[in-house]
Amino acid sequence: MNITVLTPDKKIFEGPIISIKVPGTDGQFMVLKNHAPIVSSLEKGKITIVTSKGEYEYYDNDSGDIIKKSDPGKIITYNVNGGFIEVLNNEVSLLIESLVSE
Repeated sequence: MNITVLTPDKKIFEGPIISIKVPGTDGQFMVLKNHAPIVSSLEKGKITIVTSKGEYEYYDNDSGDIIKKSDPGKIITYNVNGGFIEVLNNEVSLLIESLVSE
């Protein structure tokens, strides 16, 4: 399963994942491989990404840099200020209003 996570001003994650947990409007939910197609709005909260095999790029909150890695099973979290998620054919698009500090 592949994902792209975007804010209005930057890409914060792109690459293969095992799962993502998001704060949906009606409650938190997780997306795994072969998930049914869905479009959902997101509330303010935490998203949790678990990486899969292969190279991915992510925004590092501490350094403010985009980092490339190939580390399956890495857990990456971001606090977000709402947005939308779309899942279709093992492709996930996550559009985030903004990242928020913890």
